[in-house]
Amino acid sequence: MTFNDAMRLFVRHLVTEKLRSGETVRAYVADLQGFSEYLSESGKPNELNNIQKIDQFHVRGFLAKGFGRLKKTSVGRKLAALRTFFRFLVREKVLAVNPAAAVKAPKTEKPLPKALTADEMDRFFVRNSETNKRDIAIFELLYSSGLRVGELTTLKIQDLDLSDGWVRVIGKGNKERYVPVGSRAVEALNEYLPTRAMLEAKARSASEKDALFLNSRGGQLSSRSVARILKTQVVCAGLAKNVSPHSFRHSFATHMLYGGADLRSIQELLGHASLSTTQRYTKADLAKLMEVYDRAHPRSGVRDEKPPMSEKSTRKKQASDIASGGLPLPKKE
Repeated sequence: MTFNDAMRLFVRHLVTEKLRSGETVRAYVADLQGFSEYLSESGKPNELNNIQKIDQFHVRGFLAKGFGRLKKTSVGRKLAALRTFFRFLVREKVLAVNPAAAVKAPKTEKPLPKALTADEMDRFFVRNSETNKRDIAIFELLYSSGLRVGELTTLKIQDLDLSDGWVRVIGKGNKERYVPVGSRAVEALNEYLPTRAMLEAKARSASEKDALFLNSRGGQLSSRSVARILKTQVVCAGLAKNVSPHSFRHSFATHMLYGGADLRSIQELLGHASLSTTQRYTKADLAKLMEVYDRAHPRSGVRDEKPPMSEKSTRKKQASDIASGGLPLPKKE
């Protein structure tokens, strides 16, 4: 079997069996095409014509090409794509072993989620209060419910229950969850719906008519459009930060944690399959607590401690404070 034949078989598996999203499939295809180009540029036509000739050294060579040029996370993602691809071929008995299984991924440190502070979030909404009603509804819903931008753009009008303050979300792996919608988001969505009705009249298909957020032509709003709109509004709000739609999701989780919500509840709201993913936010919470501790605790070792004053110096300071009205006069014994 050729490499291209194997890739087509794998893509069909992702779409029909795994029900992966279009973006996920495109990411796999891009990584596999990159591996195919590496084999072609390296003068290895036999491996392209017969996938059974590919071994771990081809995989190592492909990844080594990215070191120094790509981030470690990108290299790790490419390896993960190849592992999944070859694992599928082993399951289909196209290959006897997975050539990527023995290749180790580069060690990476997971960065803490980047979140806006509550004050920055308030400033964002105050400065953009005159923004058009659709965009305000998008921002309020992202922050109110902690949605992924892909989940937001695929929402249908029938997924909303504004009377009870809920939204039905289809997350990763086609998993369904119900998430509360805050009062400000409900208000913003109610104000947007008349505008949406006018945009819906321009829609050309049934799927576009059902989409909650529509563009000016009546089509379903894309994730890229949301990111572009947000970038403009961040500048208008004067926030000197690189803010993405995912920053709103991180802010939602971090502020919920600060407010006393437990990890299990946050996991449920975010739609995380594993609690370990949600636990990243405890690191952000601990970092904030350490900052407060270092600033406030006398034995934190961070604050500059002044040496104790001598008895003579103490008397002088008390006299000065009394003269300036800062302390009461001492009582006569």
